[in-house]
Amino acid sequence: ALLEHRLYASGPTLTWPDVARDYLRLQLMQEPSEVFAVVFLTTKHQVIAFEVLFRGTIDSADVHPRVIMQRALVHNAAALIVAHQHPSGGTEPSTADRVLTQRLREALDMIDVRMLDHFVIGKGEPYSFALNGLI
Repeated sequence: ALLEHRLYASGPTLTWPDVARDYLRLQLMQEPSEVFAVVFLTTKHQVIAFEVLFRGTIDSADVHPRVIMQRALVHNAAALIVAHQHPSGGTEPSTADRVLTQRLREALDMIDVRMLDHFVIGKGEPYSFALNGLI
């Protein structure tokens, strides 16, 4: 029973954008520099793991889709949500954020991992790529 509990332990379920937004806001708001994080999910959108994969400076972080793909395969994730925070407080995505989101989505499609959303966390309301029709 203990082994079964460990093997099938599950995190919170992120089935609604507002739940995912609040979860990520709590995880990332206090970061002093820009970070890029990934929430790895099961087919039922239960959290397998939350990982900060890239750390940057006060206004950028280098993100490598290959690393995200590797971690998704390690976790056997069916889906994921990515997020990064802007220490400046603005939540409007940059052109680079939009290009990265598209590249990442295309890469993950090749390994059958669904990218559900990309959030930009800052002051005020986080920006959701999915809610704005960009995913």
